[in-house]
Amino acid sequence: MVRIFFLFFCFISTFTVSQNAKEIVRNSDIRLRGSSSYAEVSITIIRPKWQKEMKLKSWSKGNDYSVTLVTSPAKERGSVFLKRKREAWNYLPAIERIIKLPPSMMTQNWMGTDFTNDDLIKQSSIVVDYTHRIIGSEIIEGLDTWIIELFPTEESSVVWGKLIVWIDKIDYMQLKTEFYDEDFEIVNKMIGSEIKRYNGKKLPSKLEFYPLEDEGHKTVIRYNKWSFDIKVPENYFSTQYVSRIN
Repeated sequence: MVRIFFLFFCFISTFTVSQNAKEIVRNSDIRLRGSSSYAEVSITIIRPKWQKEMKLKSWSKGNDYSVTLVTSPAKERGSVFLKRKREAWNYLPAIERIIKLPPSMMTQNWMGTDFTNDDLIKQSSIVVDYTHRIIGSEIIEGLDTWIIELFPTEESSVVWGKLIVWIDKIDYMQLKTEFYDEDFEIVNKMIGSEIKRYNGKKLPSKLEFYPLEDEGHKTVIRYNKWSFDIKVPENYFSTQYVSRIN
């Protein structure tokens, strides 16, 4: 009887920790999205011998809809990336065509940066497509964080073989992420810093992506403006409207 109770207690404890980890990730994801959002973003691609600057505007609605417009440089201005649930498109102004992106393209780097198409448009979900487990805690820049390990579910089709995410225990900010391939070798690292308030939410205003195999390579993302729970026209997420977004 004691043994049965002990096994039951262990099962409940494991289930509770798993549930807590999932809720932590869910709360963090909700903070990044809100019911809707609008952001103005600067991107700097850094290489050993050159740098490139880009600017974007981005709108989202919940987890299922997002659209990103490139506003500079002139060569890429007008390019649009659209996500509708599990489907994604890219509008190319030079040829005035919209192209549906196959799942295989989600692993490719976005426009020469160090993050993937999936990192940008969030076709996969860190809440739905992964399992979650708390594996420790760590102080980062004076903030106490949970360290949470994420593995893809059997049903999901995702880019990464594993993620490890550091989420602070007060405001649920994602302060660090490690990206692993299917062999569980670390590939990329993301660091969040320069925390600011956006509509009352504390969030990192600066994200740095490091490809660990390419020394001297880095992509820096800065959120110059970030608004949440705003009205976004429904037609912004239509394939028929992408050429007119500004």
